[in-house]
Amino acid sequence: MGYAVKTAVICVGNELMLDDGLGIEAYRQLTASYDFPAEVDVQCAGCLTMNMVAQVDEYDLMLTVDAIDGTGEPAGTIFRYTPDDVARRGTPMGSLHELKLADLFDAAALLGYACEGVCVGMQVENGSPSEFVQGLTPAVLEKLPDLVDTVLAELVLRGCQVQVKATGELVAAGFHHTMVQVDDA
Repeated sequence: MGYAVKTAVICVGNELMLDDGLGIEAYRQLTASYDFPAEVDVQCAGCLTMNMVAQVDEYDLMLTVDAIDGTGEPAGTIFRYTPDDVARRGTPMGSLHELKLADLFDAAALLGYACEGVCVGMQVENGSPSEFVQGLTPAVLEKLPDLVDTVLAELVLRGCQVQVKATGELVAAGFHHTMVQVDDA
């Protein structure tokens, strides 16, 4: 049985800015540990840009994984929201990046493009260090498996069959990601 929803999992971040590199590390964990059906593209985007407008027309679902700040919750708290939930409600919570997913969807709508948008974000401890620093703070790194679980759960609940590379088993409800050592390439 195939997965009919054309999906982009877009992991966003800047790995030189501590916790802002959360999306990049989530990408590494996802691609090192799991095989996705052909209809799912897992992408490491760095930052969202208007060059991605055409992708809104190419996919049925864009699932963005990003570091967020300003929620008032402890570092490592995970949120699931739509682009409209943050951008149009006047809340300080949002991506650490200049271009928000809602901006991208608004621009795409002007061209007649549409797809469903879902964001999975984690409250960071420090996404704006005073100098370039790689790595995640301990509070965020500790919760990274939960963020990966949240991405996998979103896909599985939509009928996507994700396989664990090491064992071939299908990820199912209640699955828990185990961190893997990823060599930087």
